[in-house]
Amino acid sequence: MTNNINPRLNKLISPVSPQKYTIDQLVDGILNGERLKLSKAITLIESSLETDRLKADKIIEKILPYTGKSYRIAISGVPGVGKSTFINTFGKFLLNKGYKIAILAIDPSSELSKGSILGDKYRMPDLSGHKNVFIRPSPNSGIPGGVAAKTRETILLCEAAGFNIIIVETVGVGQSETAAASMTDLFLLLMASGTGDQLQGIKRGIMEVADILIFTKYDGINKKRIDYEIKQFENILNLLPQKNSGWKPIVTAVSAIENFGIEKLWKYITDYFSLIKNNGFFIKNRQLQRIKWFYEIIDFLVKDKLKRHLKNELKHIENQIFNNKIYPYKAAYNLLNKILKF
Repeated sequence: MTNNINPRLNKLISPVSPQKYTIDQLVDGILNGERLKLSKAITLIESSLETDRLKADKIIEKILPYTGKSYRIAISGVPGVGKSTFINTFGKFLLNKGYKIAILAIDPSSELSKGSILGDKYRMPDLSGHKNVFIRPSPNSGIPGGVAAKTRETILLCEAAGFNIIIVETVGVGQSETAAASMTDLFLLLMASGTGDQLQGIKRGIMEVADILIFTKYDGINKKRIDYEIKQFENILNLLPQKNSGWKPIVTAVSAIENFGIEKLWKYITDYFSLIKNNGFFIKNRQLQRIKWFYEIIDFLVKDKLKRHLKNELKHIENQIFNNKIYPYKAAYNLLNKILKF
């Protein structure tokens, strides 16, 4: 919409074209730690446009030699356990240690609107805007595993930009959160006291991937109860199989309000990284994670290509399944056999 009477008003209401950068400009900006260009590159990676995807691939290829030097930490826990509050306090502690922190905060997407609140910058007031902190909220867009579709690529970009601790704050919806463990080095599971998880915890897959279990809100009347529950969980962890890392999971407690337990937690974290670097698990785990990523991409690309190029045929198959004329496994097998000739 334009205004024929006041040309100056047109400048205010006309859309402004976003700044365009070349691939080399984005790469140079990322390597120089420029937040704007880092954000632009992440936006390219998250885009569903084929042209953006091609640009994003070239950026990743160019920055790849500058990646892999960070600690990658996943933080999970049910909604309300205090993930953002904990990260805000933990982040301040890390800043005082001289670290540069990237926080990839994944928000759940609505099943109906597909929208997301993306409010983590407001829940981490002491970190938002700090020169050594980069917070990137992203919707998970229904992706299983509590992470966004392009979290792995985003981790690489942040590493290339000089952030040496990458925190992935997952959606926090339960067992599917374990996918975050396949792209990080350390998995912190935050827990609330008195939720009844003590007896059910051993049945949940997330317990098997957690390296450090942390009771939050260790203050006031919660202390005595948490001390008792820590002992219960230590007994539960003794029943779980030995982790490939050689690390024995630890249960501890923190209070973000009283700033209690953070120094002790950091000691556990540094002990963990010292162990896995000395026994070779650090490198081996990342190698295996890249292989897993490869197969995840194959799954995604096959589904994407099918939906893009076989819309009519897929619709026909959907109708057959809907009307119970063929069962899903047979329909999928027939389609792939037709395409791949296996």
